[in-house]
Amino acid sequence: MDNEFIKFSLVMLRLTCFLEAPYLFFHFLEDEIKKLMAKHTQKIIIVGATSGIGKILAMLYAANGDMVAITGRREKLLDELKNIYPQNIITACFDITANNLDSQLKNLVNELNGLDLFIYNAGYGDTSPDLNIEIENTTTLTNVNGFVNAMHFSFNFFIEQGFGQIAVTSSIAALRGNSWAPAYSASKAFMSNYAEGLNIKAKRLKKNIIVTDIKPGFINTKLAKGNRRFWVAPPQKAAKQIMEAIYKKKRIAYITKRWWLIAQVLKILPYSIYRRLA
Repeated sequence: MDNEFIKFSLVMLRLTCFLEAPYLFFHFLEDEIKKLMAKHTQKIIIVGATSGIGKILAMLYAANGDMVAITGRREKLLDELKNIYPQNIITACFDITANNLDSQLKNLVNELNGLDLFIYNAGYGDTSPDLNIEIENTTTLTNVNGFVNAMHFSFNFFIEQGFGQIAVTSSIAALRGNSWAPAYSASKAFMSNYAEGLNIKAKRLKKNIIVTDIKPGFINTKLAKGNRRFWVAPPQKAAKQIMEAIYKKKRIAYITKRWWLIAQVLKILPYSIYRRLA
């Protein structure tokens, strides 16, 4: 059942009950509609779900009864998740930079019999103090080229459908450049700006499409590197806050929430000071 129809029904119910129905009967029907909303089964694709936040998101959505298609490069890890939730998880093993990405994603949509939410959680990042060309190119290929191809498919699918939601995992690193990982911070800034552009495009086209830019700080995953980390959050906590942000259809969400404070400081910190830190 379409969420927008359910919400409209709630509004009409409130009006009808205010005019005609007894108070208790109104609350009874309202609770029943809310139960229908809670039982609405979402059809979700999570790109990059073999470990960390993506894996936990897949488990949380599957446990909630949603249908989840997960992708990644390590088939064994994908199969482990499917074995836990065989009725709710579909798997596809491929690299986000593959030439046949569109056909791979189309197959998943067909298997799900639709799509409500597309989560882009794939990414690559490594420190590059000596500006290693292999690291810089691999980071750009995954975080920019692969990302754009995935957005092209998902956004155009939702345009044709008329509604949908995309969530992209960028980073707090998107806010400023970084000498230790230049390509990583630049590629995450690209993702954030691209997400904002798609939000504007959806508004101009008058389509009910939301793009949520997820900006995590330090999360305790393999991707998190360095000795000067602080406020390191467990991936379980991060995943739950991401789910909340997606549910609330936020445009930007800092994960965990207190990283909003760091973001405000980074935005106004003078270059003369920031360059000594980055």
